[in-house]
Amino acid sequence: MIYIFLAPGFEEIEAVVPRDILKKANIDVNTVSIGETIVESTKGLKVVSDMTINEVQIESIDGIILPGGMPGTNNLGKCEKLIDMIKICAEKKLLIAAICAAPSILGKLGILSGKDTCCFPDTEIEKCLVGAKINNKNVNICENIITSKGPGTAFQFAFSIVEYLRGTQVSQKLSAGMQFSQ
Repeated sequence: MIYIFLAPGFEEIEAVVPRDILKKANIDVNTVSIGETIVESTKGLKVVSDMTINEVQIESIDGIILPGGMPGTNNLGKCEKLIDMIKICAEKKLLIAAICAAPSILGKLGILSGKDTCCFPDTEIEKCLVGAKINNKNVNICENIITSKGPGTAFQFAFSIVEYLRGTQVSQKLSAGMQFSQ
């Protein structure tokens, strides 16, 4: 199961687009609130999560997705249960995907050290990517870690996750069917 973690103040498009595209690719995906079941986004959209973090079974995790947005990213970064899950994914080389400001969470944990990565182009966020090789790509795949720049790259981010999990052919067929061109 792929889990998309939601915290108050998350960026809508960075959570909803990956969920939709992974579902269309027949990938098992659930949204997970780090608190209450209903999570309010940065612009006031209220989303009912599929489950709360207390319901996630560690052994069921095939990968995690971290949407950005503020204060959503900061709220995710303060969640100890989530931090533990990220560390387990890093140790087991499971998928870890983060977009916009969310790569800063991985950077603070040292997970991006020595790895190519990208994030929202902001000095404060980039400072958190300790030891990372920051580039200007819209999406960066380095081993089991996929990072992306922000809301405008959410579709490319999601199709990259599909490609990582199901292969290029599945990703290309799905993106063509959805009229997405890169």
